[in-house]
Amino acid sequence: MPEPIVRSAHPMALRVVVAVLVAGALWVLLPLWPYLVLALWFAGLARPLNDKLAKHLHGRGWAAGVLTLLLFLVLVAPVVAIGVAVAGDAVDLWHRISASESGRSALQAIVAQGSSADSQAGEAAIAFDTQSLFRFAQQNGQRALALLTSVAGVAATIALGLFVFIVSAYVFLVHGRRGYAWLAEHTPLAHSHQKRLADAFAETGRGLAVGVGLTGLAQGVIATIAYASLGVPRALVLGAVTIFASVIPTIGTSLVWVPVSVGLLLSGETTKAVILGVVGVFVVSSVDNVLHPLFARWGKLDMHAFVVLLAMLGGIVAFGGWGLMLGPLVVRMAIEALRIFREEGMSADGGAQPVSSAETESPSSSSSSSVRTESSTTPPSGVRTTSDPSAST
Repeated sequence: MPEPIVRSAHPMALRVVVAVLVAGALWVLLPLWPYLVLALWFAGLARPLNDKLAKHLHGRGWAAGVLTLLLFLVLVAPVVAIGVAVAGDAVDLWHRISASESGRSALQAIVAQGSSADSQAGEAAIAFDTQSLFRFAQQNGQRALALLTSVAGVAATIALGLFVFIVSAYVFLVHGRRGYAWLAEHTPLAHSHQKRLADAFAETGRGLAVGVGLTGLAQGVIATIAYASLGVPRALVLGAVTIFASVIPTIGTSLVWVPVSVGLLLSGETTKAVILGVVGVFVVSSVDNVLHPLFARWGKLDMHAFVVLLAMLGGIVAFGGWGLMLGPLVVRMAIEALRIFREEGMSADGGAQPVSSAETESPSSSSSSSVRTESSTTPPSGVRTTSDPSAST
């Protein structure tokens, strides 16, 4: 026989305790939330495939294990390997550009080959013996220790993040539905609102991974092939920069291949400069117009490209490199929350009413009217008091 529910004699105290403990739990998980968000997005994208594999394997656990292993072998390991391989070239390119005395010399430094003196210095730096190593440690012991500590700290952070991401991806694939049902039962939001926020969360992941990520990856691969074919040094580094620049609408990739083309022209490589310019205009920059609508079928992000750009830039300022994905996620969730807030008739002055279908169908409505019209069929706020938490399962 279940125990009777005892009402608290001090409900306000209970609310304060719950709020403090929930805030503490979020604070503990805050350093790991980029990896948890990535794992949730991966689990959401891979869940249909996981369900199909589970029918042929011994349940969801084995299927999730296979997909997690493929994730590591196909995506994580190659990205880490490429990052380690191009790190030295990226540092060298940065030093060359920062040491340039003028814009012309900086553009020429982008396409400048390493000199023989640099190669000899590199070989000499590698060919050290034990005695010279000890002598270096004695002369620069404090600086070497600080450098090693910094490198070890970065390596430990990356290793911890990869571990959390891989393990979380597996757990979310196996127990994701159960965790969502638990959250749906214990959060004060109505089930319809929970579902809309969850859909916005998943939409952001698909939009960034498919609509933005795959398009940028295609542009970066094409640009890297062009750089390497024309003999441009550090082609992998320039290709990686092209991928990141592709998130900027219209002119993103040109911020990379145009300086490279100008550098070739200033270095006397006129033919290579013209070829790269033609490839950049008619292939690299134009592929976005071809692939983006195709990928948008599976990963459309319900935000204007300019808003996505602002969210990414602001996210970088607020969260560092992870802001490229966390910025759009926060903004997209906020947009959906404001839509729910508007439809519930809970504006700041207390007098706003839910958007009617007549208003959403008027010619003066914005481009997002179709979204509002669809969401206007959402049950009113009364659902909050009659919804069954078990329906979230």
